[in-house]
Amino acid sequence: MTDNLRPVALITGASAGIGVALARVFAREGHQLALVARREDRLRTLADEITAKGPRRPIVIPDDLAKPGCSARIRAALAEHGAEPSYIVNNAGFGVAGPAAKRDREEQLAMIDVNARALTDLSLAFVDSLERHRGGILNVGSMAGFLPGPGMAVYYATKAFVLSFSEALHAELAPRGIRVTVVCPGPVPTEFAARAGVKSNLGPEFLTQSAEAVAEAGYRGLMRGERVVIPGVANRAAALAIRAAPRGALLRVIGSHQGRRSGERAR
Repeated sequence: MTDNLRPVALITGASAGIGVALARVFAREGHQLALVARREDRLRTLADEITAKGPRRPIVIPDDLAKPGCSARIRAALAEHGAEPSYIVNNAGFGVAGPAAKRDREEQLAMIDVNARALTDLSLAFVDSLERHRGGILNVGSMAGFLPGPGMAVYYATKAFVLSFSEALHAELAPRGIRVTVVCPGPVPTEFAARAGVKSNLGPEFLTQSAEAVAEAGYRGLMRGERVVIPGVANRAAALAIRAAPRGALLRVIGSHQGRRSGERAR
């Protein structure tokens, strides 16, 4: 019976970076948690940390979101603990740097699976429970979602999907009392760069924010029912400039920048 299921905030990609910061923010604000990622040892370490501060121990769900059927597996794991989502935080994702035609195709398809397909699956699978608890969805996008991305073409495309999908879902689910927010950070110093194969800084210092700052901004924006959150004054100004800039110029600038970061020229 759904009436007997306790509400939890489900956070994916909770083993590092922004995901860890989001888990800490949600726990601090009194939410019970379910943590999802591939690296079970890291999830259990985070669960121990959160439990030591008083809240009920988070549910730990080791799962590879690149594999189809993630929502069914997660639903079953939650049911074993008598829980259902009141909030979905789709943070899991990764990038691959370099020209798309030169990078491993299967890895790039897996990126689509995690960054877009799994996010869509989880956003839609639990709408009834989100409505029951008048909760919401927080999707972690990127400033990359506003841009074309030669040199990281598939990654930028997945983040454009996240932005568009989240904005549309914000409008569709509002009548049901469900908040949907997409947070679009600029550069954040996490494990992302090493995983993506980026050989230099993700971006200029004045656009860079900590994972903790992004998590705080995302959480506050979700609770206020905002559609899009861009953390940082400089990043918000950059987003406005991007909208006004000619697309061809953006392609040249981003292609040159990504080529320097990955050590290859994007063609």
